[in-house]
Amino acid sequence: MKKYFKGLTAAAVLAVILPAVNANEAAPLVIAATTAVTSAEITGSVPENLNVSKANVFNRLLKKIVDPNAAPPDDGIHDIANDAVHALQPPKVAYEGLPTTEFGNHIDWVKALDDGLLDPRYDRVDPEVEPFVMDLDIVRPVKASVPDVVFPHKPHTQWLHCSNCHPKIFIPQRGANQINMSMIILGQKCGVCHGKVSFPPTTKSCSKCHSKPKPADWKPPLSQATVKNPWR
Repeated sequence: MKKYFKGLTAAAVLAVILPAVNANEAAPLVIAATTAVTSAEITGSVPENLNVSKANVFNRLLKKIVDPNAAPPDDGIHDIANDAVHALQPPKVAYEGLPTTEFGNHIDWVKALDDGLLDPRYDRVDPEVEPFVMDLDIVRPVKASVPDVVFPHKPHTQWLHCSNCHPKIFIPQRGANQINMSMIILGQKCGVCHGKVSFPPTTKSCSKCHSKPKPADWKPPLSQATVKNPWR
């Protein structure tokens, strides 16, 4: 799990552009961090003299993955030195017959539940424990012109216990949680799961969360600076 980067921390200091030695040389980029990767490992197009800290690299699931359902020894996550890894069932075999989608690992897990193809065990010890499924949608208004976010509790609580998210990730209180796309992409808030064990935030998947259109009379909110000091 070391390959998942949850974002910049205080230890990952922002890049500092130093003055060029002369007018014909590019200014070197210095980043305070203990571990660095080569430019080729990041984009393949960055100048060779550029070293970038791994702390400044987004998690690997935001990159284009050739095979999202590779066998455990080939997925770049499991330890191939462990003999048990080679005994694990390949995902493509396990997913056979499940409904597909264009997102994430291309399996529509919600539909699989609704169709009765999967029956998640809710308790590790007692297989008879019934899940506590909460059919409650939370609407989070978005200041930008994109549709508002609808968070459906039902498909989440069919898989997870409430304590997976509350209160460590999300405080169950109105207005207590600041969420933005930068945080999600860097592996925080919704990004704790989405991008790792659930479909990643990509341009294709925007509408899965931003699903409530703005009212016809919606107008962008004015900033406090504009309200207090409007241009004449």
